Amino acid sequence: MATASQVAEYFIRRGVEVDDMIGGLKLQKLLYYAQGFHLAIEGEPLFKDRIKAWRHGPVVPGVWQKYRHVTPQPDYDLRLKFSKDQLELLDEVWNVYGCYSGWMLRNMTHEEPPWLETERDEEIKPKAMKAYFKTRVE
Repeated sequence: MATASQVAEYFIRRGVEVDDMIGGLKLQKLLYYAQGFHLAIEGEPLFKDRIKAWRHGPVVPGVWQKYRHVTPQPDYDLRLKFSKDQLELLDEVWNVYGCYSGWMLRNMTHEEPPWLETERDEEIKPKAMKAYFKTRVE
């Protein structure tokens, strides 16, 4: 199983490839979408870190804390950390959501049940994410 930090660094590297320095807001929402779609498609989490419903949308607190002041520049190929299926999913999330700004992604998550139906600062339950994201892939 990947860690949320590895997935975050994967998205950061994808951003660097297209000259898009991903900010924290965008990074957090990409993590949320990757986790949600992985739950829906594979039936299990991509990473075990919890996602919380913060004021500006879903957040992985450990990743927020780790990267809040610094944007990492990985110097190794993160593709080696993921299975073929995981890479396909991450690439698809990037291809669909990577073009949006952090604020646009924030607004999108604010319209989705997993965030809407979770009290602020509480965990967005994987079960709720799986149920919602299954409606997006069927």
